[in-house]
Amino acid sequence: MVIVGGGFAGYHAAHKLTRLARGRADITLINPTDYLLYVPLLPEVAVGVLEPPQIAVSLTASLPRVRLVLGEAHSLDLEANRIHYRNPEGGEGHVPYDRLVIALGSVNKLLPIPGVADHAHGFRGIPEALFLHDHMVRQIEMALTEPDPGECAARCTFVVVGAGYTGTEVAAHGVQFTTMLAKQKKAPIMPKWVLVDLAKRVLPELEEGMSRDADKVLRERGVEVLLGTSVQEALFDGVRLTDGRYIPTRTLVWCVGVRPDPVVENLGLPTNHGRIVVDEFLNVPGHPRVYAIGDAAAVPDPEHPGRATPMTAQHAVRHGKQVARNIAAEYGTGKRKPYRHRDLGFVVDLGGLESTANPLGIHLSGIRAMLATRGYHLLSLPGNRIRVVGDWLLHAFLPRQAVQLGLIRGPEVPLDNAAPELPVRPPLPTRT
Repeated sequence: MVIVGGGFAGYHAAHKLTRLARGRADITLINPTDYLLYVPLLPEVAVGVLEPPQIAVSLTASLPRVRLVLGEAHSLDLEANRIHYRNPEGGEGHVPYDRLVIALGSVNKLLPIPGVADHAHGFRGIPEALFLHDHMVRQIEMALTEPDPGECAARCTFVVVGAGYTGTEVAAHGVQFTTMLAKQKKAPIMPKWVLVDLAKRVLPELEEGMSRDADKVLRERGVEVLLGTSVQEALFDGVRLTDGRYIPTRTLVWCVGVRPDPVVENLGLPTNHGRIVVDEFLNVPGHPRVYAIGDAAAVPDPEHPGRATPMTAQHAVRHGKQVARNIAAEYGTGKRKPYRHRDLGFVVDLGGLESTANPLGIHLSGIRAMLATRGYHLLSLPGNRIRVVGDWLLHAFLPRQAVQLGLIRGPEVPLDNAAPELPVRPPLPTRT
């Protein structure tokens, strides 16, 4: 069994397969990193609440019976049943398979807006979170010695595009963090955050009660929420909006959504809006040995006929578990079943004691929602739970340390990076 991708879908497919196989299967996982990134807690890394290793769960430690191959898959040989990959040092390799599970995940969604690819940064991986952390600290510190009031204001202005799950959390955490920084360092002006989206409300994909909660918290913290508006052009020193406004800024965080990993286009499999076409059993039609799950797969949604399941972690986890059951059924363990799901609700961490949640359809806000949100994350996190709780407790009683580490620079996290989990480095010398 070969699984390509170690995100939520791939990880849970590997984990479930090892339990069902009980040592009877040779399972290989191909992934460019040796960890599962727990993306929902990424905003807390950007604002210094959690250390990056706390949300990076070791694949080798948590999947001891799975062989990990470090590399990025780039092509599929359907006739020879082999997946080809490129390792971190540029070397080529391939792995044969009896059953293949494609769980490549997603990357930042791009739009053809002038300047965005050059001046915006996404928020999908640890490198982008580390860059944003350093960038926020740097802008506040540079504002301290800026003699030009206009330049000072631009450095203290932060624009987030996309009021969905990620953008809302980034703005909510970011405004708290930069306000704390400004007070600690006695900045001449308070930071200003702007959240922009074409939708009519924040969190448009979630229920209206959660939207109202998030909108209230954001506005109370001073975030300017601009709805029905998008970016017309991004420049080095500002952003021009579709309503004609021009906002001087040095920070543009792009959270408009995700798209399937572009590698999917090179696999030679049928796609629907960039996602691999699969049947209700998560199998690629015409290729009985190949399955696809997660954000890279257009899994039929039984709750909404004619549509694919949304690109969420909740679905990815369930895809992974179901594909493992269906593969095991082919070898006589259990019964093959179509994908089904039940909405368990969503949680949105707004920083501090504020959250909004609707577990099992029960609307919660404030501290109750915060407890539900953190409880959900701890249950969903495959490892490092004690370390995460330890960081939460430390930051509840101690001030945050806000320094620039300089580990990631802007050019290393371009918006069009096909692998946001890895910074873009100069190519390694070719081996002879």
